[in-house]
Amino acid sequence: MDRPIQHIVIVGGGTAGWLTAGIIAARHKARMPAGFRITLVESPNVAIIGVGEGTWPTLRTTLEKMGVSETEFFRHCDTAFKQGGKFVGWTTGAANDAYYHPLMLPQGWSQVNLVPHWLQDARGRTFSAAVCPQETICEEGLAPKTIATPEYRGVANYAYHLDAGKFAGFMQRHCTEKLGVHHVLADVTQVKQDETGDITGLVTEQAGEIAGDLFVDCTGFRALLIGKTLGVGFKECRDVLFCDTALAIQVPHEAEDTPMASQTIATAQSAGWIWDIALPTRRGLGYVYSSDHIDEEAARAELARYAGTKAEARKIPIRGGHREQFWKNNCVAVGLAAGFLEPLEASAIMLIELSAKIIAEQLPARRGVMDIVARRFNEVTHYRWGRIIDFLKLHYVLTQRTDTAFWRDNVDPASVPERLADLLRLWKYRAPWFLDEFDRLEEVFPAASYQYVLYGMGFRTEVDPLENGASAMLASRMLEENAAMAQKMRANLPKNRDLVRKIRDHGMQSI
Repeated sequence: MDRPIQHIVIVGGGTAGWLTAGIIAARHKARMPAGFRITLVESPNVAIIGVGEGTWPTLRTTLEKMGVSETEFFRHCDTAFKQGGKFVGWTTGAANDAYYHPLMLPQGWSQVNLVPHWLQDARGRTFSAAVCPQETICEEGLAPKTIATPEYRGVANYAYHLDAGKFAGFMQRHCTEKLGVHHVLADVTQVKQDETGDITGLVTEQAGEIAGDLFVDCTGFRALLIGKTLGVGFKECRDVLFCDTALAIQVPHEAEDTPMASQTIATAQSAGWIWDIALPTRRGLGYVYSSDHIDEEAARAELARYAGTKAEARKIPIRGGHREQFWKNNCVAVGLAAGFLEPLEASAIMLIELSAKIIAEQLPARRGVMDIVARRFNEVTHYRWGRIIDFLKLHYVLTQRTDTAFWRDNVDPASVPERLADLLRLWKYRAPWFLDEFDRLEEVFPAASYQYVLYGMGFRTEVDPLENGASAMLASRMLEENAAMAQKMRANLPKNRDLVRKIRDHGMQSI
């Protein structure tokens, strides 16, 4: 039947469910008086995973469009600033082995590629410090803005660290109170389908039957609709990304005024890496590892040594990969139901945002055109997942470490995706830049991100001095401007913890 799409039913809460509900509701709120509805059905008996604490700058735009107060977001979600990632021990494992993937583009990004000029004359500067002020800001423990900077605006680009459990509750209140989303607490006992395979409704234990036109599966790893009901398969990527388990703990700060890092710290271990995320009230830590290369007891011991505590860690299995289809019939999977990859570059929440944004902006008017939208959604989403897998593997394949089997196995050419291997060969003679190899609107990591990882980890590109000479003056000016900008920010930005405290006490200026 070519029925109009008037009722969207989201199954599952958590970050995926409530972000999806909010993004769609904000986009279509004007249609609600005419009968358009969004219902989120959430089990009162299923706990959320709740460890996704790192985000991308995209969340700023998402929350602003939803009408969320950034001040209230900080007050209610234990929120802090994130200005990038610091990768410790990934290249050689030596005491001074560290590099940054900041959230700002290199200076003069659209005018000149600074890589060849830095390679010719690094002057003792790391790549990210030479081309971007953000490494300096992070190393000094500074915030990306001041209390006078309005909500969602920054002196430096930023994302967030947050408490995922508190964030889900915060989003629930905003969606139901401000955006008209209907919330049903009920356990789904049966999924009804018609003869075409479309889902027609959910039978619930507490709320009876709930019919709908489009169903969004946010049921996490259970994948109740896309997997169990519609039978869509799962494509694993353990042949590329070996980590399959995480051990997560929360530890208190040493004192209330302990400096708070504004970068996610990822520290390499014998068989994986440990995330370290600073929130105002605590730190979130987790060891992401390969069970083929270390047993659980030894992994717990490594995490305890890093954390300085033997607190019991929560074990979370990681099934790395994604659905073979993300949108089938009248059901689309978002969040963990769609797939999951190790959280090395905090891509999980960003993928929720991008998927929900496509659903909201390309929402089919009628069932008759839904399959067209679904095909486009699947193509774009497949491409994005593939590029994230490539980028995560880049961090491993560039290592020079040979101290354990985990690091040795990661440089095996058989584990490197073909597209990434081709780019690495190309980049030996030409540094990535701007739109050279990144020519699709669906790119999730720009060429700048590849630059930060490549040259942070010691990759070398052969430089032609003659070709380099044509842009030498412009490059020199950009490098000098970056150094001046870094010093200006260093002098004028507050400490990260101090600003977060001021935001909680006094609030930011609304736009």
